[in-house]
Amino acid sequence: MNTKSVYKSHPWHGIPIGENAPEMVTAFIEIVPTDTVKYEIDKQTGHLKIDRPQKYSNTVPALYGFVPKTYCGEEIAQFAREKSGLEISEGDGDPLDICVLCEHSITHGDIICQAIPIGGFRLIDKGEADDKIIAVLKNDLVFEQYKDLSELPESIVKRLRHYFLTYKNLPDEPATCEIANIYGREEALQVIRCSVKDYLNNFGML
Repeated sequence: MNTKSVYKSHPWHGIPIGENAPEMVTAFIEIVPTDTVKYEIDKQTGHLKIDRPQKYSNTVPALYGFVPKTYCGEEIAQFAREKSGLEISEGDGDPLDICVLCEHSITHGDIICQAIPIGGFRLIDKGEADDKIIAVLKNDLVFEQYKDLSELPESIVKRLRHYFLTYKNLPDEPATCEIANIYGREEALQVIRCSVKDYLNNFGML
């Protein structure tokens, strides 16, 4: 029996990053703007699991997920140290996060799409590097015109920035996240390359 036709590929380890990476990558989408529950991939099984209900009004402003066959480890941490000048202990130990801007309303996660990176946010969470790649959906009639984060309307950048600075916050508790840098397309491509190196160093395969 051909098991390839029976078993679903693990979203992190079984889906190719894409033959045109890093200029265009596959993105596995976990959550969408209409979700009131935060879903994330279960690393062992590859299924989506409920991480937590969204208790407050902060919802993700774009399609949100990760880039398969990437990992945020020492390469990501070292690159973040060089670019930010901050003391960063390590990468966050997860696949590289990605936000995909899209004109249309996508109703659910657990899907893959082709995304074109245009920039990113260097998020530091409790001393760990947790980059967020910002991308546009391939062939999107509204967002495909933007080739670099610097070209996006300021309101969109502010909305993304606000989300990442507050999405883990609870009322009356101190913030744990900071954005060390906001960068454009070329640096985003280098971040992806570093995350691929980290994946190879930790899992030894593509």
